[in-house]
Amino acid sequence: MPELPEVEVVRRGIDDHVRGRTIASATVLHPRAARRHVGGPADLAARMVGATITGTARRGKYLWLILDGADALLMHLGMSGQMLISSPDAAVAAHERARFTFTDGGHDLRFDDQRTFGHLLYDEGGAVLPSLIAHIARDPFDPQFDQPAAVARIKARSTGIKRVLLDQTVVSGIGNIYADEALWAAKEQGETAASSLSKPRISALVDAAREVMAAALAQGGTSFDSLYVDVAGSSGYFARSLNAYGLAGQPCMRCGTSIVREKFMNRSSFFCPVCQRKR
Repeated sequence: MPELPEVEVVRRGIDDHVRGRTIASATVLHPRAARRHVGGPADLAARMVGATITGTARRGKYLWLILDGADALLMHLGMSGQMLISSPDAAVAAHERARFTFTDGGHDLRFDDQRTFGHLLYDEGGAVLPSLIAHIARDPFDPQFDQPAAVARIKARSTGIKRVLLDQTVVSGIGNIYADEALWAAKEQGETAASSLSKPRISALVDAAREVMAAALAQGGTSFDSLYVDVAGSSGYFARSLNAYGLAGQPCMRCGTSIVREKFMNRSSFFCPVCQRKR
């Protein structure tokens, strides 16, 4: 699933291409793309026509278009969702789920989603924060992110620190890849109980998460396959800079010990058993 850096790359790309433009037509090609929208695909499409995109925003792994300064089109990319800028003459793609054209006749905005786990939702009055994601915590890049408060929320949890980092109601934007990378950078073991960590160590871990995600953002995000691309269809290059995730059997960049892979919540965790001893 795209995490904060990938979603932010997409948001910036969308913003560059659609800010200030008015939607001429909207077509939802697959019902699952609008499954969270109460009125269904036809209602979502009808609401979009004539709206002017006045900006874009993001919280954690969610992004949205700001429409006429008041409403929002909330987007979640799921496992394989892509927001692409396409020529108006481009044929409907195999996994295209929705398309928006503009009154200026320029490039279209297209939502592709191979696995159909992503979704779109129109939220009237949701420009500041769509109601569907009101429970999502601020992320480390949010100007109003309160790190001491986030650290306190993390320390209040008795579960493993990695599970807490992945809880989007505690701190948002961090997924499996960047949790493993932050834990490696901070020399913490993911199964260590969050409550057993001191507040300075938790704060250092949050700093590590911010730093690794900033580095990923600078390289366009992390792409392991064709499922994550930016709005132009280009892959991110941060996979070349990973220190733990996906590197089972390879030597740790710090101590040379082989990186270990373990099952974790239907996914995998990657860590150094020496640098990241459980305390």
